[in-house]
Amino acid sequence: MPLSEPCPVLSIVSLSYKLSCSKHKNTICSTKRTAYLLRVCVLFATISPEYDKTGFSVSFLVLSYIEMQKTLFYNDPLQTQGGIIMRGVETRIQEIRHKIFTEVARMAYHTEWPVKERMEELPYKIIPGETGNFRNDVFLERAIVGERLRLAMGLPNRSAAEHAPVSDGIEAADQAETYYTPPLINVIKFACNACPTKRVHVTDGCQGCLAHPCMEVCPKDAVSLDRTTGRSIIDQEKCIKCGRCASVCSYNAIIIQERPCAKACGMDAITSDENGKANIDYDKCVSCGQCLVNCPFGAIADKSQIFQTIRAIQSGEKVYAAVAPAFVGQFGPKVTPGKLRAAMKELGFADVFEVAIGADLCAKQEAEDFLKEVPDELPFMATSCCPAWSVMAKKLFPDHANCISMALTPMTLTARLIKKHNPNAKVVFIGPCAAKKLEAMRRSVRSEVDFVLTFEEMAGIFDAKHVDLENMEEDPDGVSDASTDGRNFAVAGGVAQAVVDVIKRDHPEQEIKVANAEGLKECRQLLKLATLGKYPGYLLEGMACPGGCVAGAGTMQAIKKSQTAVGLYAKKANHQFSSETEYIKELDKLVD
Repeated sequence: MPLSEPCPVLSIVSLSYKLSCSKHKNTICSTKRTAYLLRVCVLFATISPEYDKTGFSVSFLVLSYIEMQKTLFYNDPLQTQGGIIMRGVETRIQEIRHKIFTEVARMAYHTEWPVKERMEELPYKIIPGETGNFRNDVFLERAIVGERLRLAMGLPNRSAAEHAPVSDGIEAADQAETYYTPPLINVIKFACNACPTKRVHVTDGCQGCLAHPCMEVCPKDAVSLDRTTGRSIIDQEKCIKCGRCASVCSYNAIIIQERPCAKACGMDAITSDENGKANIDYDKCVSCGQCLVNCPFGAIADKSQIFQTIRAIQSGEKVYAAVAPAFVGQFGPKVTPGKLRAAMKELGFADVFEVAIGADLCAKQEAEDFLKEVPDELPFMATSCCPAWSVMAKKLFPDHANCISMALTPMTLTARLIKKHNPNAKVVFIGPCAAKKLEAMRRSVRSEVDFVLTFEEMAGIFDAKHVDLENMEEDPDGVSDASTDGRNFAVAGGVAQAVVDVIKRDHPEQEIKVANAEGLKECRQLLKLATLGKYPGYLLEGMACPGGCVAGAGTMQAIKKSQTAVGLYAKKANHQFSSETEYIKELDKLVD
């Protein structure tokens, strides 16, 4: 092939790197794009009859692709922030949590049971026998279950030093109008393993090699040679936890151990108390719940409104369910929107709405705000959908708090829509997010959203009532008529895309620059750069949970699987864009 002729392989490689280096592209997304295109290159090169004339080698392309995959792994927030460690895996912690949610729901349904007496019995029912199943200490296990029960009832967490029955203060929880009271996320101290905050550790995998690069790269001379064994040893007093020794070890024999809850916390809100137990700094905490799902000892739990929601339904209140679009697959692969609607009605809910209709309204409102305010009044605008992201922004960057969109969240807009048509309704938001419980506590939202439950808590209610979702008769009405873009709010990147699509539909000539981040660590960095002027005129999307809402603390399904399921479900919508749905015409009435 003459050099003057364009080479397909070279062209694709060139394009891939242009995409990856584009200043308008998110690092993760561009790397994924590059990796994909390199994969195409490899395939093309191996089948092209002109391949030998290009001057490229398959080995080069393969190696490039492998390096890209490494970059993807180490830069993927799902990997680096602990987001996929246990999600979708049926652990003993999930088993205990499910039992507690089920028993709390069952207690609410069986009004013939005295609540106080039942609360005292439940630790013995959940942890039966005389020997422990999980910690080899039946008394400790029951004590932990007791505190989990209290939190599931919305009661405050207690220390091991307090002497009182499990049911102490139950009168405050045994009523339908009980709201969440802070703190929402709690550490059960006597369940905490007091894990080391962070340490660099030489394992038995050390071969005592001749090179000892770990010693050479250590900036503090903390790594030395044990002359007896030939293995490396680390002086923990000198070690600064930089991890250089681990990065150069040929045997991967040096590991960096971090406290899982602290590693997952993007706000650096996890510290240690005087006993080495995990401690939450509530001045920093935004209640995202990532510490909760990543603690392998189940020592962190949030409060619930299971009991209060059921009590409200039983009292004759018209309780409407607002279900987040991330529900797809959470209750089993065979549970369709129609089956979920039928199951919710069987529980006594007056009706079921999909929060994606509120997402459509939110996208429209944010699009209007962006066009009006950026860049004339604001240097950039950040989406408001994720409450943990917006609270983080206001805590850490108060001078730029006005850059967070003032648009109402999908949860609030959906609740307002329900109550507009049903003035005496009670609304329960059912979704993947722990931070939504925090959002519902705000005075401006409390009148709109009465209860907040996670998918995990909802699964306990279904089991308590013996509802077989997979074999339910299909409700032909499904959940609601939302758009593809509205349903994709549940996946990282979906919020910004919906807003852009609304703008492009009415203003096709308008250029919208977008940057997004997943996980609070990335979100903080994104906003920091934005405040320094790196994203002028941009629309910024932040998702506290790596992967988006589908990775929320209240989910049960593997994150990647949820992302795929939501994407397929979104494609089935009758409308592509948020501004095309029938509810858009009501937006002005809802935001007055």
